[in-house]
Amino acid sequence: MYFDVASTAPLHPVARQALTAALDEGWADPARLYRSGRQARMLLDAARETVAGVLGARPDEIAFTASGTQAVQLGVLGALAGHRRRGGHLVHSAVEHSSVLHTAERHEAAGGTVSVVPVDRHGRVTPGEFAAALRPDTALAVLQSANHEVGTVQPVAETAALCGDVPLLVDAAQSAGRLDVPAGWSVLTASAHKWGGPAGVGVLAVRKGVRYASPLPADERESGRVPGYVNVPAIVAAAASLRAVRAEADRENARLHALVERIRARVPRLVPEVEVVGDPVRRLPHLVTFSCLYVDGEVLLTELDRAGFAVSSGSSCTSSTLTPSHVLAAMGVLTEGNVRVSLPFGAAEADVERFLAVLPDVVARVRAPLGLDLSAPAAAARPEEEEAPTLVVDALGKRCPLPVIELARRIGEVPPGGTVAVLADDEAARLDIPAWCGMRGQEYLGEAPAAGYGGDRGSAYLVRRTA
Repeated sequence: MYFDVASTAPLHPVARQALTAALDEGWADPARLYRSGRQARMLLDAARETVAGVLGARPDEIAFTASGTQAVQLGVLGALAGHRRRGGHLVHSAVEHSSVLHTAERHEAAGGTVSVVPVDRHGRVTPGEFAAALRPDTALAVLQSANHEVGTVQPVAETAALCGDVPLLVDAAQSAGRLDVPAGWSVLTASAHKWGGPAGVGVLAVRKGVRYASPLPADERESGRVPGYVNVPAIVAAAASLRAVRAEADRENARLHALVERIRARVPRLVPEVEVVGDPVRRLPHLVTFSCLYVDGEVLLTELDRAGFAVSSGSSCTSSTLTPSHVLAAMGVLTEGNVRVSLPFGAAEADVERFLAVLPDVVARVRAPLGLDLSAPAAAARPEEEEAPTLVVDALGKRCPLPVIELARRIGEVPPGGTVAVLADDEAARLDIPAWCGMRGQEYLGEAPAAGYGGDRGSAYLVRRTA
């Protein structure tokens, strides 16, 4: 079962049909005046009108790019260049897609300034806090419509209302076609393969009156915003599938929302030590992410694949990298052992039930070698008459989730009120140990130099046993 449409959706049947027809009718250069060129131009114009209608834009505000990532990059850099007289300040949320983060890094390296707005534990910005980050020299603000890892829908319209004359770029990659486009955007980006169109088609919409200067050399195509020859057949297929998906959305959203709600409710009951993350109410209808303690996410995904389920992980921390998911880190939740389930249009109830039936055994098998008793009830906290001792757990040289696993194994060796110092040199421990404390009801005391606890490198993460 393919449960990973947040990464890419299968090609919609309408897209396949439109692509096949457009390969015969729209192969010529739409900039030429001969018959085949005019035919291609008619198809391109019709596709532009369709996309504009679904996204709530004018056709002449729509430009097609080679990908959603390119649309974001051109949108951010072009809007910054168009408003350079205002200043060089960029504002974005802490949970934006990596295409925004990398573009912001380039802007900062070129002499610009960047402010990052934090999110709450559900991954949502506060409109007032976002607006407070704006300055007189702010040239652009960026806020996604919905998060790609946890599904939280952002308060775009409310935030836009507080932005004044600062242009707002909205990355609608995860919501376009599924949800109504939020009001208040100045620049909008989307990606066709997220809604069932062919890969290689992105959308860049720039409102009339918004200053925009292409960061690339001049080109006559796509209103001068995107250079290069356009892929007319792929664009036609993208537009056709967007229209079809939007027509199906209301009915399918309600059905998928119910299936996701079933996963959100039952996974914590079926699998011990699991936290469902993301906003429980203001969320995408088809996406749910949960974090399993004491599990390597990549191992869990491999085992689920063997069981017949294609899902993804919200964590990018694997055996080859020490970089955890910036989204989960910003939310303050566990960055290890994450599973993201995103259901396709037409997902069957029986397939979801089978996933829920398979998941507990798969997680149990992955956890089995750890020897943890996850069914034992927590001991009740009791006051201590004198200060309890500190237990040092040496996890130096071990990558997450191993430091967290060592903490779970050893914390029972100290009485309630006692302190455990976990020595670790994996950066992910700085995020995952506090998140573990939140899930397990223990008190995180903070971080100290490992040298004070006998370590020769890294940090000591201090945890007080409360239960």
